Amino acid sequence: MAARDLRVAIIGEIVKARREQGVSQKKLEEMSGVKQPIIARMEKGSTSPQIDTVLKVLAPLMNIKV
Repeated sequence: MAARDLRVAIIGEIVKARREQGVSQKKLEEMSGVKQPIIARMEKGSTSPQIDTVLKVLAPLMNIKV
């Protein structure tokens, strides 16, 4: 799997988890420290976030303390 495909798959799982948990992008900003516009661009695929950013967004959805 290419790095881009993996990134798309992971971000897809983030969106799925966020929606299933009823978490808005704004709430996820509060939980992760990543600004809502960055989360929105990440979810739309209009940016290629660094792995640190992806992990910051993913961690609170998975109940992982960082």
